[in-house]
Amino acid sequence: MTDILFPSLLLSLVLLGIHSYFGMEIIKRGIIFTDLAIGQMAALGAAAAVLFLNGRYLYPVSLAFALGAAFLSSLAARREKYLEAFIGLLYAFGVSGVFILLSRSPHGMEEFQDLMAADILFTPLKKILQVAILYGFLGLFLFFINKKTRGFIKEFLFFATFAFVVTSSVQLAGVFVVFALLIGPAFTALKLGKGKGNPLLMAWVIGVVVNIIAIAASYRFDLPTGYTIVLLHGLTGILSSVIGKGAAPPAR
Repeated sequence: MTDILFPSLLLSLVLLGIHSYFGMEIIKRGIIFTDLAIGQMAALGAAAAVLFLNGRYLYPVSLAFALGAAFLSSLAARREKYLEAFIGLLYAFGVSGVFILLSRSPHGMEEFQDLMAADILFTPLKKILQVAILYGFLGLFLFFINKKTRGFIKEFLFFATFAFVVTSSVQLAGVFVVFALLIGPAFTALKLGKGKGNPLLMAWVIGVVVNIIAIAASYRFDLPTGYTIVLLHGLTGILSSVIGKGAAPPAR
């Protein structure tokens, strides 16, 4: 059992490490669906590579789509009054594009399911190590740009780094799993941990516990691992909202 579950648990922890940081930043900025939009555009790029290039150059094509979405998001963050509406339209464009492209593929529905929430039980350890190293370098880069940049450049580099992370994560785990790991632990930590230490550290702890329970449950009851992770992070966030301290919405 340990041999089977270890790669999926390791991958979920690697993803959790950097996505919790991004989750905190995105919740504070009030652009919750940016991850879904950029992730969905990365999925659209992957779908285009599958259909038109027989799966070749999948990563660079997917990354190009994600970087395009990151550029539009950073531009809209400074210029667009109704930012969430713009992000929602970007997401809808990506979803419909994936459906249209993969409708032309003989295995379209199966490929779509993998792009939304992949089965992470059998992810090769080599890929997990590669993405862990990539995220380590990107984390150092984020630390540097937060201190050295300002204005639009800082905003774009944040979203561009986010695009690199999301592109790699989507190909390994799927759009919904990435979104759940991004928002779920960060939201729960912010709801339950007000004034109780480091919220990012709390998000990591919460994420680790939920991931372990989800992966063990998916194995025990023969459930799809990706969707089980999404379900339990969603449930945890909902429960934290119910039992956590409420706050008045910010003034507009």
